[in-house]
Amino acid sequence: MNPSGPLSDRDLGLLESSLLPSLERHHLRLLAHCLRCLQEIAGRGHGPMPVSVAIEAWMAHEPRFQSDPGFAPVFLEQLLSGAAQLERLAAELGCDPLTLELTQLVAWAEGQAQERLNGAPLTRDPA
Repeated sequence: MNPSGPLSDRDLGLLESSLLPSLERHHLRLLAHCLRCLQEIAGRGHGPMPVSVAIEAWMAHEPRFQSDPGFAPVFLEQLLSGAAQLERLAAELGCDPLTLELTQLVAWAEGQAQERLNGAPLTRDPA
């Protein structure tokens, strides 16, 4: 798997191969994209997440944010939210956030879905 940079076709295939509902797969893709961006910003595949200042500095040098300045604050907010979620997951797994792999994200998402299913009351047919 690609340790940084955009999600590859192989990465996307892995994410799409899960049996998760489409909304949960979409969330998983967003989380994976956050991970890849944060790894790229940090310039490494290990250690702590980059801080907000480092993310903003990276964004200031990315041409894609120059053409739509209104997008930058929204992207930053979403990236920080994703970073927080990835940090919680890494803490659960006992690893550095930037060392997370997509297989771990998929396993986590599937585990979350299974927990919801196990905790959901059975519905009965009213007839």
